[in-house]
Amino acid sequence: MKIIIAGAGEVGFHLAKLLSYESQEITLIDTNKEILLYAETHLDIRVVKGDSTSIAILKESRVNTCDLFIAVTSSETTNITVCVLAKQLGAKRTIARISNTEFIHHKEELGFTKFGIDELISPEALAASEIELSLRQTSFRESFEFEGGALSMASLTLSRSALFVGKTVKQAAEILPEIHFVPIAIKRYGTQFTIIPRGDTVFERGDDVVFITSEGGAEELCRLTGKSNREINNVMILGGSKIGFKTARDLSSKKFNVKLLEENKERAFDIADDLPEVLVIHSDGRNVDLLDEEHISEMDAFIAVTKNSETNIMSCLVAKSKGVKKTIALVENMDYFELSHSIGIDTLVNKKLLAANNIFRYIRKGDVVAMTKLSNLNAELLEFEVNSTSLVCNKLIKDIDFPRAAIIGGVIRNGVGIIALGSFKIQEGDLVVVCCLLQSIKRVEQLFL
Repeated sequence: MKIIIAGAGEVGFHLAKLLSYESQEITLIDTNKEILLYAETHLDIRVVKGDSTSIAILKESRVNTCDLFIAVTSSETTNITVCVLAKQLGAKRTIARISNTEFIHHKEELGFTKFGIDELISPEALAASEIELSLRQTSFRESFEFEGGALSMASLTLSRSALFVGKTVKQAAEILPEIHFVPIAIKRYGTQFTIIPRGDTVFERGDDVVFITSEGGAEELCRLTGKSNREINNVMILGGSKIGFKTARDLSSKKFNVKLLEENKERAFDIADDLPEVLVIHSDGRNVDLLDEEHISEMDAFIAVTKNSETNIMSCLVAKSKGVKKTIALVENMDYFELSHSIGIDTLVNKKLLAANNIFRYIRKGDVVAMTKLSNLNAELLEFEVNSTSLVCNKLIKDIDFPRAAIIGGVIRNGVGIIALGSFKIQEGDLVVVCCLLQSIKRVEQLFL
């Protein structure tokens, strides 16, 4: 697939990096010579220096032959303009990064597709949504919802108190009369290897396990693993960035008690004017004495979303030491993920990864509805729509020639999530959630073409 990315900032470069690993034909456009030189020498991609709104630059990038054009510069106006130009010059599909989420909410009404923009994404809005989901599922380290929660992904670490530690997957399933969750990936403590579990796979203490749950499954998981899904009411947010603002706005509208700490005085006053339901405090949130004065120990959750990953991590550790049960840190450096989990931060959010997940489904073959990469695991979760020509259509799961490095986690039929076992028959129109190790993705895609 030929893909052109306009904008070599943090999101654009990360996308180019991930897509180059997929052996896609990538062209990266930017005006910054140094960033392009670094990208060209470190990634297997083509770079073009220039303004992406220039028709000559777009033609030099061979936009007329590209399958996917992604505009992720820091300017919303530029992204919209470039996508319109790219479409007119022959790009098959276009995606624009925007910051005004009203555009997404009114996409059909405004008719973006009519003038050349197929998809809109907002990394900041995606991050705010991820944070809100984490607050609803406090006992899980990582969460993701398919079709509004018909099926959900939940990730947690097994402690000694988990009832099925030492049991096989098959034995664990027998603990409950009905199955509302299924394990789809396991990473053993102290290793970097991801296991796709089978019936004879044994759960061990310290395992990082990813589950797919249907309705009621999250509560069962909490009960069996000794976790508690604590209700969140009082939330403290460090940082009045776009993500901090969107998170505060969304949470306060849902009756959370929100305090927001912002160091920049002018920004703090602006947020206070825009969000009267939020208590905005002009201060340096790194000051431990000030956090004590603002009763951080009474908070149910602490969310650090400044522009500095190190500040976010350290602030969350301070919050943990003060007894805050749920901590969420915005982290830009992907290398921090595993380190931060090991030292006790509950949830990490990376907007580059969220944006990449949102875009990646357009390069996967088959009718991919949704997709997410599993943090710290070399696996992806894909949601496929089954059509009449799919090889899985009208077959029992046990009769499908499925690769060992992949597993069906569940099926959504008519809006209802089902934990589907071997005797389940897949039908046209079903939405099937599959967990794949990277080496099995191509084989799985072929089953859903």
